[in-house]
Amino acid sequence: MKTAQFIMTALMTLAAANGAMAQDCCNDMQKAGKECHKTSTERQSYECNYTPTATTFRFFAKPKGKNVVLRLYKEGMGGSPLKTIKLKRDKQQPDFWTATVKGDLKGLFYTVDVSGSKTDWVESPGVFATAVGVNGKRAYIFDRATTDPEGWCCDKRVPTTSPADIIIYEMHHRDFSIDASSGIEHKGKFLALTEPKAINHLKTLGVNAVHILPSYDYGSVDETRLSDNKYNWGYDPVNYNVPDGSYSTDPYKPEVRINEFKQMVQALHKAGIRVILDVVYNHTYDIDHSNFQRTYPDYYYRKNADGTYSNGSGCGNETASEQPMMRKFMVESVKYWMNEYHIDGFRFDLMGVHDIETMNAIRKAATEIDPQVFIYGEGWSAGSCALPGEQLGMKANIPQMPGIAAFSDDLRDALRGPFSDDTKPAFLAAIPGMEESIKAGIAGMTAHPQVDYSKVNYSSRPYALEPTQMIAYVSCHDDMCLVDRIKASIPGIQTDELIRLDELAQTAVMLSQGVPFMLAGEEMLRDKKGVHNSFESPDDINHLDWNNLNRYPEVFEYYKNLIKLRTNHPAFRLGTTEKVRRHLEFLPTQDALVAFRLKDHAGNDAWNNIIVILNANKESRLVDIPEGHYTIVACDGVINEDGMGEVQGSQVNVDPQSALILHD
Repeated sequence: MKTAQFIMTALMTLAAANGAMAQDCCNDMQKAGKECHKTSTERQSYECNYTPTATTFRFFAKPKGKNVVLRLYKEGMGGSPLKTIKLKRDKQQPDFWTATVKGDLKGLFYTVDVSGSKTDWVESPGVFATAVGVNGKRAYIFDRATTDPEGWCCDKRVPTTSPADIIIYEMHHRDFSIDASSGIEHKGKFLALTEPKAINHLKTLGVNAVHILPSYDYGSVDETRLSDNKYNWGYDPVNYNVPDGSYSTDPYKPEVRINEFKQMVQALHKAGIRVILDVVYNHTYDIDHSNFQRTYPDYYYRKNADGTYSNGSGCGNETASEQPMMRKFMVESVKYWMNEYHIDGFRFDLMGVHDIETMNAIRKAATEIDPQVFIYGEGWSAGSCALPGEQLGMKANIPQMPGIAAFSDDLRDALRGPFSDDTKPAFLAAIPGMEESIKAGIAGMTAHPQVDYSKVNYSSRPYALEPTQMIAYVSCHDDMCLVDRIKASIPGIQTDELIRLDELAQTAVMLSQGVPFMLAGEEMLRDKKGVHNSFESPDDINHLDWNNLNRYPEVFEYYKNLIKLRTNHPAFRLGTTEKVRRHLEFLPTQDALVAFRLKDHAGNDAWNNIIVILNANKESRLVDIPEGHYTIVACDGVINEDGMGEVQGSQVNVDPQSALILHD
């Protein structure tokens, strides 16, 4: 384990050095007035490779008749084909069909058709389209270099020495900026995240990674009717390798969405903020109309023993990641987003649907490009899969997937209550019995001598080899947001108590040894009017009300200072199980209390001993601590690292429903 950790640290250090050298080289080239972007021939695609003199097409396909047909169009929708080409079967690989079309095809659209029908065409843009027309019905032929914003060659992923340093902010493009109170010009668009107000908000809050909900081309929003303001999270994939047109300023022009997505990444990178892409390879919008089914029927989907389609995604189908070409598709897709869009990380929706071998292949391919790219996912499925559980990327199988993290529903539900019952409370309501699950979360779901996993709610044993394999969170887009969940589980709660419990929950998340994760708007005391599943609710449910920053300034101030505390003190982000075992010590407590000490200058922290006490009770509590002279840095909803008083002795009084943080 130590050897593996040493190798990973060395790779990350080397990658950071290489990134700095590449930046210097790029700057030198710009000073000399030279172009530093790669040409189109250096940025080849999976199915369509363009050059000014000829374009080569290659598809993995299974025709229903004798032929696979390619059609060229002038527009992204409507009109008759300009040209129809019969593809040739590859003699060496019979499942591949190819054609090279001479001339400059830039600006044309294409489809592939395996139906064999002369009248009832079943067209698709292929599986690996990288640019499409409006609503993604036809793929687009283009020169990738022309979609780069100025200075794109100098854009680099944000370096980090350990995933423990990452603080993730999960957002939906529309939620974040659509409300008039946001003051953002490009509301609901990729470009919103290039504007100073958006960037400054994220930087002031202190997060260093944005997890953007699905941003590829998805099916439920009609890009020709954006004035309808139809909302969706985007977990209904159509073209996995193309930014969605509804978030661009012009969905009819394929280059625009690509350029604006890159502008967004570039602006966030300049601010030191990583971009994490939410990827949904586990299912498609439907089966019959999917690009997978329309190019090679039934190859990409799992079936049950009776021949019906398996539904581990809960969305009507599940993809077969174990199939060689599906695995290759997923690997190449991740590589494409990294290489073309400089993505810093990936969040895998329902990772428990994918097989372990595929997830490890993705991790390996990503590491070869940049070992610092962070990969995590939901360690569960939404139903039974047609593949045995021991082969799947479930949370319990995380030890078989080094370098990949999973969300901790153990910590989440111990804090606020189970996913299955919105009205059932837990630790935040001072319900006893959740303390061991919270301790496990504080330890990053690793093996710790003071954590009894027989008392942890969902994990009978530690699932993380290293604390950086655990995502600590209490709310996300899925399920109720934190404010709504507290209200639902503690009826009649008043605002002052709601704020105390909200801040207490996030303290457990941000000061755990895992990788902390928060939902956008929690820093504004966001609510969604009690809606549990808002995947297609209108803006008045999902939007962020930026006026809340003025209504509840103490909430933003607490979140900001809490994140700053984690960032400033390496004791809260030790990064390895060995260091966590050595420096993290849990203190004896009563019900609805969790207390721990980070000792002996943990992580070379300037503070020698740090004590954190989480009190969910409605009354103050006395807690025994090691004898000493301590400075108080957090008390009763206020955090100040310069100190808020001192306490001496072996016992402290902790205010109700709050965190007390001390150091000596």
